[in-house]
Amino acid sequence: MVDGGGEPESSDSMRTFGAVLQALREHSGLSREEFGDLVGFSKHTVASVELGRRMPDLVLVERGEEATGNTGALRKSFPKLARQPGLAAWFRRWAGLEQLAITLYTYECRMIPGLLQTEAYARTLFASQLPPLDDAQIEERWTARTERQKLLRERPNTAFSFILEEQLLLRRTGGVDVTCALINHVLEIGELRNVEIQIMPLSRGAHAGIAGPMQLLETPENQWFAYNEGQRAGLLVTDPKEISVLQKRYARMRSQALSLEDSVSLLERIRGAL
Repeated sequence: MVDGGGEPESSDSMRTFGAVLQALREHSGLSREEFGDLVGFSKHTVASVELGRRMPDLVLVERGEEATGNTGALRKSFPKLARQPGLAAWFRRWAGLEQLAITLYTYECRMIPGLLQTEAYARTLFASQLPPLDDAQIEERWTARTERQKLLRERPNTAFSFILEEQLLLRRTGGVDVTCALINHVLEIGELRNVEIQIMPLSRGAHAGIAGPMQLLETPENQWFAYNEGQRAGLLVTDPKEISVLQKRYARMRSQALSLEDSVSLLERIRGAL
């Protein structure tokens, strides 16, 4: 199944919690009615929470944890219900899944991924968007991005892998100083034990991911999801057959990209040539 998420309205943070709840419930093999019986709420209430129309209460959160395997995802998401502004509506379901991932793979050919961006680089991207963003919107988006970036350090048992196209650094987005600081930041993040960063060099004329960017993640229950993003919408992929294809492509790309050590050397050479 491929879910499109390009709804035009600015959905609030309850949608994020609802998406996490729905993913856990479905993974547990429970219908809304069956889940409702376990937690003591009607199937209509469960539906309202999952669709982001109703604020969940603590009783539902605690009972929901027990009904879905005590992953901790609902307890962690609950306090953050009011901390989701700045995320695109179509991205919120994926962002919710990120919070509980034990494996997260990212390939990017358009821009440095949000989890690796510096403030100056991110603000350059925000300032170039159309329709233009006002100052409040830019601050809101940067705040949301910094919250997501905490995953890298707050989840040391999550394995993060990034494959970045060399051209992303050669573009010098924001200028030489911004690019130099960005490379320093990427090198620093790459030193974390749970993070691997590889560069796909320009010398690699074609590779398995040439069709576009992709993200893959694994939940604590070893269920895999994929996410592909376009200009104005994103696609959450849940079909195992589709995910298997993307996993094969990502695995091939890891062998086609530079090794971790050679990636560091290339980043240092690019920095030295700025």
